[in-house]
Amino acid sequence: RDQDRKEWNQKWGELANRLGTLAEDIVAPNIPRLAHKQFGCPDTPDAFMVRRWIRHKTDNSNRREFDVVAVYPTHVFFNETKSTPRMSYIDDFLEVIQDIHGYFPEYQGKTMVPIFAALYLPTEVVKYLSRHRIYAMGMGDETMQLLNFEEIARA
Repeated sequence: RDQDRKEWNQKWGELANRLGTLAEDIVAPNIPRLAHKQFGCPDTPDAFMVRRWIRHKTDNSNRREFDVVAVYPTHVFFNETKSTPRMSYIDDFLEVIQDIHGYFPEYQGKTMVPIFAALYLPTEVVKYLSRHRIYAMGMGDETMQLLNFEEIARA
């Protein structure tokens, strides 16, 4: 029985990981489209990195993954995608945003655009992201869309 339980726990863990990468796989190709449509960026980014692991430039012990980094001449979009959004995940993302140039000093001077994505984002999560000037990306009528673009653009 213990062996069966261990095997099932492993399978559940693998399924949970796959659900996370599935959400990332849906989000990633939508970022260039939204960058072009809503921010006026070129059709194609200068660099497009999915699941990019990078070390902090001044603290070698600090290494993290960015789900998507899309680089354009004037903007850099960086994305955090979660299969289940939690406020603690957003708070962690906020900490990273505060030190984004520690990871990407080469993009200093460009407009940094943080996007937090999930297939479904409850209203209170979108409001929380808006208060912190983070774009909320979720499923719209047909595909992924920025759920709070107008609210942040007006601020």
